[in-house]
Amino acid sequence: MLSWAIAFLIVALVAAALGFTGIAGAASSIAQILFFIFVLLFIVAMVARALRGQPPT
Repeated sequence: MLSWAIAFLIVALVAAALGFTGIAGAASSIAQILFFIFVLLFIVAMVARALRGQPPT
């Protein structure tokens, strides 16, 4: 999921550099949404692992 967010971020940066503001805005919005979903899932996984009693490795 993080790789998709990075890919959309790169697309947004390239589109912004070339002047395609509509595409850049849409790609950056998608990248932001994917990043926050990734962070949320990461936190849920860490909490679930902590509740099971397994130390992080």
